[in-house]
Amino acid sequence: MSQAAAIETSRAEALGRRRRRAARGRSVSAALLVAPLLVFVLVSFAAPIGAMLLRGVEDPEVGPVLPRTLAALERWDGTDLPDEATFAALVEDLRAARAAGTLPVAASRLNHDTAGLRTTLVASARRLAAPFEGSAREAVLRADPAWGQVETWGAIVRARGPWTDFFLLAALDLRRDATGRIGPVPEDQAIFRTVFLRTFWIAAMVTAITLAAGYPLAALIALARPSVSAVLLFLVLLPFWTSLLVRTAAWMVLLAREGVVNHALIALGLFGAPKQLLFNRFAVVIAMVHILLPFMVLPLYAVMRQIPPIHLRAAASLGAPPLAAFWRVWLPQTLPGIGAGCLMVFIQALGFYVTPALLGGGADQMLPYFIGFYANQTVNWGLAAALSLLLLVATLGIVGLYGRLVGFSAVRTA
Repeated sequence: MSQAAAIETSRAEALGRRRRRAARGRSVSAALLVAPLLVFVLVSFAAPIGAMLLRGVEDPEVGPVLPRTLAALERWDGTDLPDEATFAALVEDLRAARAAGTLPVAASRLNHDTAGLRTTLVASARRLAAPFEGSAREAVLRADPAWGQVETWGAIVRARGPWTDFFLLAALDLRRDATGRIGPVPEDQAIFRTVFLRTFWIAAMVTAITLAAGYPLAALIALARPSVSAVLLFLVLLPFWTSLLVRTAAWMVLLAREGVVNHALIALGLFGAPKQLLFNRFAVVIAMVHILLPFMVLPLYAVMRQIPPIHLRAAASLGAPPLAAFWRVWLPQTLPGIGAGCLMVFIQALGFYVTPALLGGGADQMLPYFIGFYANQTVNWGLAAALSLLLLVATLGIVGLYGRLVGFSAVRTA
């Protein structure tokens, strides 16, 4: 290699190093710019949600309170009452937990499994606090007859922790028996499958109605003169400036027995007396459609505005009737907007809490209502987290299915 070629190679290598160094500098600068936002999202959004969802699979309450009992139950097969040594271990654990003041935590957890176990545990600890003569088994059964049931011991085994599938199974109306086999809960306790189906049915119904109402409205906005289109678009965006709670409360006023809707129907002669329009499925659906309609109209409008009007004129010039031109020319080009709008409306409808809670009856409550009920009223965080986890998985499944069938590029186009 000549000296000139060597110098040229050296210069090229030096230029390459400077370019790579500059690229790394730009990458570091970009990372530093987004780092505060990323940290904020992780701390204020991802971490609390992750901690909440973790409560659905962790079970740390009973293990530290009844360690001797759980150790003795390791050799129990769940078909009959445990042996004398297990009853003796239970007596020791109850005395130790009562002295340490840790019994209420375990009692509350066991009560989530079987109603009444809180009373059984606390009363047994009080009655077995004093020394007694004779068999521990007989003393425990005298303290509370519930200890003579296999399922009472099965509840302790199911709560041994530190991880559990108890809450996830309960969210699917399933449970393990004392032997560990999974089976359905009794019919009078099975509620969550119905709630899941009801939630998805209401979300699908609201999505279909918003599509039926939003499609012609979006077409009208997209095809109108600019001045008219601006006014219509402003009216669509106007509800965004009012809070969700105020809009829901407005529907309570409109649909009340003495409200505007009942007065209008009576004035038109459709009814002779006020009808019950509140606290039913009709009120929930109509209010959700009103609240979610902009999320259907805006993606549709964004897609329709990009369709050249000459396409319809060309179809008409080739002899296509209006319906055929719409079906074969206009509608296929709006499919990305339909997909994006339906996805946005359906996913948001799955998480509605305030509107069904205020306008619906007992048979109209959706899954978020029960999540709030178990988190705020019964303080059963495990079941609330399990329901939230299943709802999140269902939502991610819908998004994944949409991405596979339609493609997320369609959303970007919309």
